[in-house]
Amino acid sequence: MSKLLKRIFSILLILAVLLLIVGRKAGWFERTDENKTAKTASGPEVLPVNAVVLASGGLSDLIYATGTILADEQVDLSAEVSGRITSIRFTEGSFVKKGDLLVTINDAELLAQQRKNNYTLRLAEEREARQKSLLAKEAVSQEVYDRALTELNTVQAEAALIEAQLQKTRVVAPFDGTIGLRQVSEGAYITPGQRIASLARTIPVKLEFTVPERFSGSVSKGAKVKFSVESIDRQLEAEVYATEPRIDPVTRALTVRATYPNTRGELNPGAYARVEFKLNHLSEAITVPAQAIVPELGGFKVFVYRGGKAETRDISVGIRTNEAVQVVDGLSVGDTVITTGILQVRNGMPVNIDNLTVRNP
Repeated sequence: MSKLLKRIFSILLILAVLLLIVGRKAGWFERTDENKTAKTASGPEVLPVNAVVLASGGLSDLIYATGTILADEQVDLSAEVSGRITSIRFTEGSFVKKGDLLVTINDAELLAQQRKNNYTLRLAEEREARQKSLLAKEAVSQEVYDRALTELNTVQAEAALIEAQLQKTRVVAPFDGTIGLRQVSEGAYITPGQRIASLARTIPVKLEFTVPERFSGSVSKGAKVKFSVESIDRQLEAEVYATEPRIDPVTRALTVRATYPNTRGELNPGAYARVEFKLNHLSEAITVPAQAIVPELGGFKVFVYRGGKAETRDISVGIRTNEAVQVVDGLSVGDTVITTGILQVRNGMPVNIDNLTVRNP
């Protein structure tokens, strides 16, 4: 047994010597020592970062919303009475003026009644005139004349009623505008409320959108609103002309309407709009990129480059935009704020600026 142990011990010793020789030739031990020496000689690691030099400039407090383009006036044309369409007097897509006759419905029966009434009316007028003349001569009593006058008034009222019924058989344009596609044909029987066509006035158009309740006090008549639509590759500007008198209790938002001239007819009602509404504007503001700000339990902080090292600064923030945040307190014009490596940098840590820019809002 002792011979076996001696043999195993000898084998292990030989393997250890061989491992040591191979390790020295491979430079394992020398590299480790060199790395330790190099690290000690080079000192603390320097973190490369990007930074911006702060400058003051204008800053607008903006909110973004979605809106809808509405016609200045829009209505679905329909008849007030049932009947057969006898004529359609408009062309689809054409411009019509207020009062233009667009559709007529069969009115033969009413016209016959009107003719009958005209005969009765003339007779009543002649009778009233005779009785009035006789009354002046005291040839008839006041009662006889009053009956003739009442008969005349009754016939005149019937004439007015027939004329009102005739007007209901004619569909006219309620305002100037462009008429859309017709939904009926001549000879069709229509009922009250059945859609004949749509009529819209699109010069100008309206822009409707909502703003959150907390911003409702900033919306006023005459305010300018920028918006864009899919069909146009530039921003347009509308002017606020009215708001709802109350906050919507469901959405907690205020509905706002603005008007856009649309003189070239480039906008169509129903289009989706992206709205950019300016609440207020600051002429002198200091801003930092949003990614440079570190939120903390009690507020916010940033890292400032000072003397080759990162220095922590507590700040107070104001207006926020998509890319920048206003700094109300804690920074000054000319400070250099670190914008990258925020998760790695620590207070007092050596840093090296790779990219330096000047920020001007």
